[in-house]
Amino acid sequence: MKKLRKRKLGDWVFDIIIYVILIALVIVTLYPMWYVIVLSFSNSTDITKYTGIVLWPERFTLGAYQMVFEHPTLMASFKNTILVLLGSLPLSIILTVLCGYFMASKGMLWKKAVVGLIMFTMFFSGGLIPGFLNIKSLGLYNTLWALIIPGCISVYNSIICKTAIETIPESLSESAYIDGANDIQVIFKIILPLIKPTLAVLTLYYGVARWNDWFQASIYIKDTNLLPIQNIIRAVLLENDIALNSAGVGDNFNTYAETLKYAAIVISTVPILCIYPFLQKYFTKGVMIGAVKG
Repeated sequence: MKKLRKRKLGDWVFDIIIYVILIALVIVTLYPMWYVIVLSFSNSTDITKYTGIVLWPERFTLGAYQMVFEHPTLMASFKNTILVLLGSLPLSIILTVLCGYFMASKGMLWKKAVVGLIMFTMFFSGGLIPGFLNIKSLGLYNTLWALIIPGCISVYNSIICKTAIETIPESLSESAYIDGANDIQVIFKIILPLIKPTLAVLTLYYGVARWNDWFQASIYIKDTNLLPIQNIIRAVLLENDIALNSAGVGDNFNTYAETLKYAAIVISTVPILCIYPFLQKYFTKGVMIGAVKG
C-alpha cells in the first residue's frame, strides 16, 4: 500500500509539473500575439506609456484598423496577395497530384531517370541570377505571374502526395482501367476523393508559403502597387516606410502611425488563423500518411 501511495503521489507531482510547463509554454507562445493585438487597439501616444507586461489597451480605439482599410497601398497589397493565392493554389495542387501520380505509378517509361531529375531539383537550383534572367526573358518581370508560376510545385509536397497515392489499393485503379477509364479519369474520380486529407494538408502548406512569401516579390516586382502584403509590412517594420503612401489615409496619420503597423500584422495573420480550423481534422491524418511510408 505504501508503494502504491508513493507511486500515486509521484504521478500526481509529475502531472502538476507537466501542466505547469505546458501552461508556461502556452503563455510564452500566446503573449507576443496578445501584445500585438493590444497595441493595434491603441494609439501612438499610449504605446510610449506602456512598460512591462501589457494586458489591455489603455484607451481602446479602432483608429488604426480604420486607417489600414483606408490606406491605398495596404489594401492593394491585400488584393495582390489574394490574387496570387487564387492563381497559384489550384495550379500547385494539380501539378503536385500529377507529379505524385507519376512517381507512384508502376511501369512508366523512363520513370527512374525522370524521378532522378525531379529529386535533383529538390536539392539544386539554377541560382538567383539565372532565375531572374529567366523570368525577365519570359516577360513575367513586374507582373503577378512572376509570383504564381515559379515555385508553383514543390518536390517535397509531391513526395507526400506520392506516398498518399501508394496507400490506395491497386485493385481500384485496375478495375477502373478494365471498365475503360484512362489515367485522367482515374486521378479525378478515384485518386483525388481518396486522398482528401493529404490534399487539405498540401493546400495549407502551399497557402501559408504563398501568404508569407516576400522574397520573390522583392526580386521580381518593382511596382509598389503590385507588391503583396508581406512586402508592405516588411517595409513598414524594418524600414519604417509606412509613408509608401500616407496621403489619403486621413488627418490622424501621426496619431496611429505606430499602431498602424500592429493592425496590419493582425489583419495579415487573421486569414490563416481562420482557415486552419477547417483543415485541422485533415491535418494530422494527412501528415501521418506522408510520414509512415517513404
